[in-house]
Amino acid sequence: MGSFDYKPSYRRNLPHIQPEGATFFLTFRLAGSLPQSLDDQWKQEREWLEHLRQSNPFHYDRVKLDFERKWFAKFESVLDGSTHGPVWLRDERIAAQIAESLRYRDGKVYRLDAFSIMANHVHAVFKPPPVTQAVSLRPENVKETDQTCDLVYLSLASIMQSLKGYTAFQCNRLLERKGELWAHESYDHYIRDGEEWNRIVAYVLNNPVKAGYVSDWREWKWNYRRE
Repeated sequence: MGSFDYKPSYRRNLPHIQPEGATFFLTFRLAGSLPQSLDDQWKQEREWLEHLRQSNPFHYDRVKLDFERKWFAKFESVLDGSTHGPVWLRDERIAAQIAESLRYRDGKVYRLDAFSIMANHVHAVFKPPPVTQAVSLRPENVKETDQTCDLVYLSLASIMQSLKGYTAFQCNRLLERKGELWAHESYDHYIRDGEEWNRIVAYVLNNPVKAGYVSDWREWKWNYRRE
């Protein structure tokens, strides 16, 4: 099994959960968009959480969600302020490239429900369909995993690798630069039910309002919601 094959969970640092057929909330950000001190603090607490996972799995399951919520809120506060690092996504050419790339994959590697492109990060909500209903950008990264109905699901890791890799290449070309564009680690959360889906999509679309870009989410050019 390759490193980007479908797995019920995958690792970069802490394990990421990928239930078959789930809808995901994804956040990915520009490299260097968080202060090193904050990143170091997060890594220190993450190491503690990893130790807890190995020593007390039952307690880990209860603590992990609180850990994710706390750090997501901290990161979002800094990212929305756009006070640290590059803000290349303010460039209309860059935002347009990312929006086009997100939309291009709709119906091919996921069902795209919503996205919002901010100055230094992107929120997206999507559901990878079974491969029997999709066109894989990297078919070697797909495995049959659902033994009950023989469906094959696209790897979240391979979807993000393709999306971030392609947009990094195209955006760097537009910016006439070389080097890392996106931070390696992306935040992902699988959505449990319809109520949570509504809440998260509302959060995504209102992020430009919260950040002070616009007064109404409909005014933000780089918002999208499936009708």
